[in-house]
Amino acid sequence: MKNYLNDWQLWLIASLTLGLAPFSPEPHLIGKLRWVMGGAVGMGLLDFWDLFIHGMPWVMFLRSVFLKILLNKNVK
Repeated sequence: MKNYLNDWQLWLIASLTLGLAPFSPEPHLIGKLRWVMGGAVGMGLLDFWDLFIHGMPWVMFLRSVFLKILLNKNVK
């Protein structure tokens, strides 16, 4: 059985779909990150939850790529 937590391809697809949706006028994650970088003035709990939901696929993608690189170095 395949371990889906470490499947970088699955997380890449999730990042490019859920992580960036909605796509116009700008990706939602980018807008939330700009808001946080600007001091997060006016952000409510729901906005932080939204940032978490849209950001988690990217975190999991980076984690799975890091583990793949790390495990391949240890095998050699």
